[in-house]
Order: sequence, then structure tokens, then C-alpha cells
Amino acid sequence: MRQPCGQPPHPPPATWQHGGVTAATHSSLFPQVPESADAVLDGLDPEQREVATALHGPVCVLAGAGTGKTRAITHRIAYGVRAGILQPASVLAVTFTNRAAGEMRGRLRQLGAGGVQARTFHSAALRQLQYFWPKAVGGEMPRLLERKIQLVAEAAARCRIRLDRNELRDVTGEIEWAKVTQTVPADYPAAVSKSLRDAPRDPAEISQVYAMYEQLKRDRSVIDFEDVLLLTVGILQDRHDIADHVRRQYQHFVVDEYQDVSPLQQRLLDLWLGDRESLCVVGDASQTIYSFTGATPDHLLNFRTRHPGATVVKLVRDYRSTPQVVHLANGLLGQARGRAAEHRLELISQREPGPEPSYVEYADEPAEAEGTARRIRELIDAGVPAGEIAVLYRINAQSEVYEQALADAGVPYQLRGAERFFERQEVREAGIALRGAARAGGNDALLDDVEDLPSQVRAVLSTKGWTTEPPAGSGAVRDRWESLAALVRLAEDFVRARPQATLADLVAELDERAAAQHAPTVQGVTLASLHSAKGLEWDAVFLVGLTEGMMPITYAKTDEQVEEERRLLYVGVTRARLHLSLSWALSRAPGGRASRRPTRFLNGIRPGSAAAGPRTAGGAGGVERGGGRRKRRGPVLCRVCGKTLTDAGEMKLMRCEDCPSDMDEALYERLREWRSDQAKELGQPAYCVFTDKTLMAIAEAVPGTETELAGISGVGGRKLDRFGADVLAICAGEEPGEADEED
Repeated sequence: MRQPCGQPPHPPPATWQHGGVTAATHSSLFPQVPESADAVLDGLDPEQREVATALHGPVCVLAGAGTGKTRAITHRIAYGVRAGILQPASVLAVTFTNRAAGEMRGRLRQLGAGGVQARTFHSAALRQLQYFWPKAVGGEMPRLLERKIQLVAEAAARCRIRLDRNELRDVTGEIEWAKVTQTVPADYPAAVSKSLRDAPRDPAEISQVYAMYEQLKRDRSVIDFEDVLLLTVGILQDRHDIADHVRRQYQHFVVDEYQDVSPLQQRLLDLWLGDRESLCVVGDASQTIYSFTGATPDHLLNFRTRHPGATVVKLVRDYRSTPQVVHLANGLLGQARGRAAEHRLELISQREPGPEPSYVEYADEPAEAEGTARRIRELIDAGVPAGEIAVLYRINAQSEVYEQALADAGVPYQLRGAERFFERQEVREAGIALRGAARAGGNDALLDDVEDLPSQVRAVLSTKGWTTEPPAGSGAVRDRWESLAALVRLAEDFVRARPQATLADLVAELDERAAAQHAPTVQGVTLASLHSAKGLEWDAVFLVGLTEGMMPITYAKTDEQVEEERRLLYVGVTRARLHLSLSWALSRAPGGRASRRPTRFLNGIRPGSAAAGPRTAGGAGGVERGGGRRKRRGPVLCRVCGKTLTDAGEMKLMRCEDCPSDMDEALYERLREWRSDQAKELGQPAYCVFTDKTLMAIAEAVPGTETELAGISGVGGRKLDRFGADVLAICAGEEPGEADEED
């Protein structure tokens, strides 16, 4: 229920209901700064406009996926600043990732509110801690520990507790959870028991390691990221003069992704606020997927109880996804249970209808990966940019088979979670070169006879490794080229938006984007875990590996843990704008027993499934049987030692990685030379022709017929038609193309 905000309503533009509203999540790359405060409100829908004009008192925005929440709150801040109601330096907008904070700063700058602080909780707290440490504590502030895992390993060793690499990572996560829930080492075992949390080791052992870790930090005068929040809280609690100083500085707070706030972050926010209520929070309980880090939606769900006079606005108009995708997302939440489910938002798509989501069942995981890669290849061939496609999975370990399958299909990809764009060495070097060329102007010989801006950028970046064609192969050289190519594309976009722009203007834009961490997109299909996909969106999304045991994950045992897995799938579904595919495999390896079942979350949603109870026998309705041409195979055995193979790379070679190879080295080198020539001719990376593993398998098998060549993993029908004759000729000791000439 919405309550008056005390702000005079601004009448919606007459064109809103006739398509005048601007897309909520897909705005122009270089929009013009609005001319006035009222112009900031143009293009907002009625609910977004209500958020933007609710500038007084506590405000709670319940915003569904794709409803333009970031747009609403940035326009709210900008409207307040442009109308003279909010002073830019008095506003602190807080979010959870540097990427989100950078995007918010970029949007505020484009709206004419560039002086507003937009930071993560940790970044804002660290600035305050550094500033007030001499006054509150004295002396030099302890050094910040960038990575705590090495110190945790030392703490475990001192406690004579052996931890393997995975246990070490999990115990480090437990220490982080304990600190953000404000649990001291001695209380950790009781806290774990009370929260029904599955500890990776005996809680008493973790308590020991935790206590020793804290002791080592004190001995070495270092602090970790959680300490930044804890120490800031401690100073603000104990020193009222410092708390008053902070409150005079920041008088208006905006918190994005409020469903992810931890108890420690909420405590810090309360201290920042004091007894004031100039707070706007934005969140969606149905997107709470980080409870393992201490996040809880309780603060969002209890907001109206804590602030009875709050203005509450619900954003349910989904501008991101088609009605078909939204219908599936609503169906997922319709079966949800628990407190978060009671506050779910029913989304209403604002887009034109699109294709129905596809549900595809495969015999095994390699078949699922190959089928997914084939469908992605078809989308790219139909005009969908590779950068607008994502493959999302539950755990990172699932990525390898998809990396291999995409490489075999000639599809470029990028793994999410790599180094930030503007921190890459080649991007920094390119920025220096562009800045030097802009400063030299007409005196730079590189720019002789080069007139338009994109050509100037290409000329400068050609000295840093950019070429008109990408280099063959993958790895660091290809990654460097992709970074430079992204800068070239950015220059092309920039000049389309501002035809009169100069190289100096572009350099200034790059500097501002670097400061805001607002990177251009590197082209390639995104491979990412569902957790790391939060906050992102693509035209086409492939949700893979959707089997019981993976979704929900095996260790989700309590009702609340299972419901969080459902929300994780909901987040995955709502990343898709147009195309959505959901798939699963009945067995892990080819020839394995088909004992797996699709996730229970799709029961009653996917065609042919029952809403409850065991999976129905018989027809699967609209569920496709992926890889229909794929023959049932028995277990893949190593041709050297006879062991059953499960690793995708080993199955491609038909032998264990460490078993002796009988590969024809000379044949392998001839195949590599031929592949290099083909890649140059096609203007594609070498792996798009055949991967190294596939060439090794060919050189070991030395096929003499098309049937034998087709039996090698990585040689699909498309590649057999395109390259089969050449490969068989090379294997026979002939030159590629000889057979064609004789014919």
C-alpha cells in the first residue's frame, strides 16, 4: 500500500501510456544530461516517478527483477539534487559491489548529479576509518589484509588442524560469516547450532582456527575487510563527536540491494543515521541468495515495522523480459514457501511477446554441453551478438565442459570474475597512448591522414597490438586483443552519440568511466555461476545442469536452504530478456545410468510434469530430447589401461591423461600448420577450427575414413563437412585439396 510522501506529485507525461516511457534497464550509452530537474523525471513510469519524488522521510522500494530499480533511485537522487532539495555532498548511496557502485556513479554523472558519493559498505567505512583513526585511536592504522586465506592456513597449522584447499576456503568463509553476524570465536559453535548452518568441519575446530587467526592479526597489526566494518562501528559507538561529524556530512542515505544487508552492515547503517529517518532502501526478498555470507532479508521485510510512517512503493513493471520469461519466473515463485515468498512480487512484462522458453533433456553432460554450444552457434548465426548470450550454472566446476564445447563450436567466450577491465595492463597502456596522442594533436605522425575519431583510435591502438583481425588461438594474446577491440568499439559508439567529439573528449570519457569502473563489453559468450550473474542481463540465457542434487544443491537440506535455491533459479531465469533455455542431463558420463531427474522446481511448470509428487512417466509434452541423433554409448574406456573415463578431455583422447601416448608427432605438427592456415583464412581463432585436444586425438587415432573421423569427440557433423576431406588427406600423407583436384 502506498502512502503519501509529502512531495507534490509531478504529472506523468501524456506520452507515457503510448510508449513514451524509456526502457528501465537498457538505456543509451551516452545520453544527454537533462536540462532541468523536471526533465530528470521524463520517461519514468508512474511508480518510478513516485520513487523519484518521494524525497522526505523513510522510503521503501520493493522492486522486482528488471523493473528499473537502479533507474528509479538514481533519478530520485538526481531530481533531489537538481531541484535544490538535496546537497550532492550530503548524500551517500550504498550498494554491495564495486561494479554496481560504479554503474550508479556513472548514471548520476549522466543525470547531472556527479558530486554524490556512491560506494560499497566496505569502501565507505574504510574511508571513514582512515580519516578518523588518528583522532579515535592514534598512531598508524593497521595494514589491510587483502587475502585472508593464507593467514587462516597458518592459523590452522598452529592449531595442528589439517585443512585441504577446499576446506581452507570453506573455513575462511565461516570466519567471514561469524564476523558479519558479530559472533566471536568462543560463541561460534553455539551460533552454528542455532542457525542450523552446516559447518565444513567440527565447529569446535573452526572456533580454534578463528581464535588463532584473530591472534595472528593482532600480533602482525593487520585487519581484514570485516574488521573495517567492525572497527568503524566501534568508533561511531564510542565516540559521539565522531558520529556527529559523520552525520553532519551525510544527511541522506540510499541503500540498494537491501535484502542482502548483514546484521553488521545494518548496525553500521543505524549508526550513520542516528535518530534521523532520511533513508531510502531498495530490495526484493525474492532475490535473497547470499544468506551463506550472513545476508538476511529480515531488515527489508521488517522495514515497515521499524518505520511505521514509511512511504512504500512497489515496482512490478518488468522492462527486461518478455511475457513468456516473466510467466515462468512468476510460476517459480508461485510455488515458493516461507516468509520471503509471502512478500513476492508478481511481475508484469512490458515487452512484446517472444519465443517460449525451451526445456531440453540430454542423455549425458557432454551431450548437454555440445547441444548448448550448437544452439548458441545458431543464435549467433541468426544475428544475436555473442556478448548478449550467457551460460549459467550452479557451481564453477561445471564450466570446463562448456568451455570445451564452445571452443569446438567456434564460439568465443569469457569467464565471469576476471580482472576489472580498466585495471588490465593493456587497457592502462592504451589509455596512456591515447592521452599522449590527444595531447600532441596534429603533431602526432600516427594521426596523419586520419580524420575521424574511430580511425584515430585504431591508429593509436595498432601500436599496442590491435589488428583488424583477431589473433589465432586463445590465451593472453587473444585476451589482450579483445580488450583493445572493446576500446575501438567504445570509440565507435561514442562518435555516433557525439559526432563532433575529439580524441581529447574520448580520453576524458575513458577517465571518467575508469573512475566509475564502467567498462565496455568484451564480446564473447559469458560463462558464469548463478550467484555471479546477479545484477546482469542478456538477450539469451542458457540455464544448464538443472538436476536434483545440483538444483537444489545436495547440501541444501532445510526448507529455507531449499527455498534459497529456488530463488537462485529465479534470479537465473530473470537474467534473460528474450531467449531462455533450461536443460538437464540424465547421466554424468556417456553410457552412464540415466538416474538423474530434472529439478523439482520445474514440476508443474515444464510441459508434461506434475505439480507435485514423483516425475510422471510417459510423454514429456513440450520437453525436447536434446542430441536426438546421438547414439547410446557404453562407458568410455581408456584404450591403454581400460579404466572408465569421466573427464571430458580424457574422453576426447580416449585415454587417461597420464597414460602413454602413441601420437604421431609429425602428423600432429602438420595438422597444427593446416589449422593455422585455416584460421587465418576464416579470420577466426585457431581453436574455432579444432582444439589442441581434438588434433591430438586425430593424431593418435589416424582415421582413414569419414566414419572413423566422425567417431572422434570434437568432430561434429558441421566440422566433418567443412574440414573432413582435408584432415583425412593429411592423415593419409597427402596435401589438403589433392583429392578435389583429381576429381
